[in-house]
Amino acid sequence: MSQDNQVNTAKLSSARFTEATDAFVEEFTASIQFDNRMYHQDIQGSIAHAKMITEAGILTQNELEDIIGGLTQIQQEIEKGEFQWSIQQEDIHMNIEARLTALIGITGKKLHTGRSRNDQVATDIRLYLRDEIDAILPEMKRLQHGILSLAEKEADTIMPGFTHLQTAQPVTFGHHMMAWFEMIKRDVERLHDCRKRVNTMPLGSAALAGTTYPINRHLTAELLGFDRISENSLDGVSDRDFAIEFTAFASTFLMHLSRFSEELVLWSSAQFQFIDLPDRFCTGSSIMPQKKNPDVPELVRGKTGRVYGHLMSLLTLMKSQPLAYNKDNQEDKEPLFDAVDTVRGSLRAFADMVPAIIVKRDMTYAAAKNGFSTATDLADYLVKKGLPFRDAHEVVGLAVAYGVKNKLDLSEMSLETLQGFHPDITEDVFEVLTLEGSVAARNHLGGTAPEQVKAAIARAKDFLNS
Repeated sequence: MSQDNQVNTAKLSSARFTEATDAFVEEFTASIQFDNRMYHQDIQGSIAHAKMITEAGILTQNELEDIIGGLTQIQQEIEKGEFQWSIQQEDIHMNIEARLTALIGITGKKLHTGRSRNDQVATDIRLYLRDEIDAILPEMKRLQHGILSLAEKEADTIMPGFTHLQTAQPVTFGHHMMAWFEMIKRDVERLHDCRKRVNTMPLGSAALAGTTYPINRHLTAELLGFDRISENSLDGVSDRDFAIEFTAFASTFLMHLSRFSEELVLWSSAQFQFIDLPDRFCTGSSIMPQKKNPDVPELVRGKTGRVYGHLMSLLTLMKSQPLAYNKDNQEDKEPLFDAVDTVRGSLRAFADMVPAIIVKRDMTYAAAKNGFSTATDLADYLVKKGLPFRDAHEVVGLAVAYGVKNKLDLSEMSLETLQGFHPDITEDVFEVLTLEGSVAARNHLGGTAPEQVKAAIARAKDFLNS
């Protein structure tokens, strides 16, 4: 018999079949290679299910105790690395059930009463994702605190603000960091919202139509900490919206980290020199001894694409499936698992790195003086003198053109020169042409004034600590 059509004669899929599964097909269709990470959730769900069917009179108290003891031993074996995973048992559920039956005998075969692998896996993956979300949220808060720490240190540090990556108006580094805080805050809100829909229990849906046994789904939900129970058995086993929603969150979050990464890469370059990243987050070159490469932000920027891919994969996976469960759904786990891993790794890297960033204040200040960043302030000054804004815009444009030609910033021009562009300009103009005056003048909620930045930081700290 060739390798291509070998069969595993030791195991038939069920009594329904007259020939064993092809060895290649058995391996091709198995999921134990990746779904074994859900062992804790599978055991947790099985214990809750066993307690519920004991209350329903399907198991005796002694049988329940045997099942809990066996499952506890299996968890210990897995965590010690002693458990023997089997491709022949196909997935995490059958591996654990087979081992349980080997440990406690026929009682192990009773555990599956009143449920299917369809609602079992749907429950496991929700429990798994809920646990991962609960681990991610504190790390996101740690990143937020890191951003606030850096923003607070640099609340008065002047830097250029950019549009089109061209110098636009002066801002403070702290104000810039608070923009990142707002993005991450929205991501946290999305993740909290996602968790609400993750925390719905499908167990009890069985294969697709529910079960004839007198189950108590409310008890199982309470034991497993679910907020609600799925209302429709068909939807319960086939819904993967929650995985798509998490991956959509992950895509948006990684998009934000990728934008953040792009700025860190630019700012740490010799062309900008705005910041210095700690050595522990960088690597050198194999050939150029002077190099200090910002590998962490570069890699996070690169990982964003794979998460986008996982979102597209899950959307495509689900787009044409008829109700209810289909084998296609086995393909939900690897994209979701990798999205979780990528979020957790990227998040840890940023939470560690951001508060350790060193800002080169002299360089950010010097850069803000280039590019006529106070031009808008001069236009506003003229408007307050009574000039229509469009006329003021034209006057300042002429002044900037003169500055470009003569290599002079607006603040470096004499009063006489400035009055040549408009006679209403007087000595007090120099108060608004300074970088400090420019950022201080935007003294409103959400503005760049250092006191507003510090107030925003204070509000953010109160929010995180509430």
